Amino acid sequence: MLDWLKRDPREEPSVTLCGRDVPVILRRMERARRMTMRLAPDGSAVRITLPPYVRESEALAFARSRKAWLEAQLRAIPEASELTDGAQILFRGAARVLAHDPAAPRRVVLGSETLKVGGPTSSLPSRLARWMQGEARPLLEADLAEYCARAGQPTPALALSSARRRWGSCAANGAIRINWRLVMAPDAVRRSVVAHEVAHLVHFDHSPAFHHCLKTIFEGSVHEANRWLKAHGRSLYVPFG
Repeated sequence: MLDWLKRDPREEPSVTLCGRDVPVILRRMERARRMTMRLAPDGSAVRITLPPYVRESEALAFARSRKAWLEAQLRAIPEASELTDGAQILFRGAARVLAHDPAAPRRVVLGSETLKVGGPTSSLPSRLARWMQGEARPLLEADLAEYCARAGQPTPALALSSARRRWGSCAANGAIRINWRLVMAPDAVRRSVVAHEVAHLVHFDHSPAFHHCLKTIFEGSVHEANRWLKAHGRSLYVPFG
């Protein structure tokens, strides 16, 4: 009996992990040759990519067979911590100490080892998030323009994403969205995600041609960037949720 799978067809399928229901998001890909599964960076969903011929029931059974692995992944997600004076926060891969003085000006000042900011404690997380987004946009726009030029593609408008389940996306119409939290990651990691989505402008799949295109336009190691995201990506959700 699959008591941890929701059987009501009106509801999104889910699995019970660590005592709570986690949605299972199924995505069919025409060129997929096998099922792949991963937990969303913030633990909000299990994402399964499957070939067209694989039935939904098989995908859900696959998730059930890896329940212990999924629960281990879920437990590994860092717990949220309060943004207060003395807290550490990443910016472009380097840890900065948050120096908060309520009596100081609200403007964020980036130092070599600190992020100085004033103003009320109650609005500190939202103001820091807006600052991060403001820093992320020009970096991501420059990344996008550079990789589109390398790929011989026109540069689409960039949309910042606050998605909890993915770092970037490329729609069928060419629209590209990148998660602003990547401004906290090392530059090579952020740029690898942008390059990945630009490669989808050329090949809207994950075929060998896509991976060749990505390898051609990205100057670094895709493997190393992916390994960093796998090891540390979930920590980027800790400061701002």
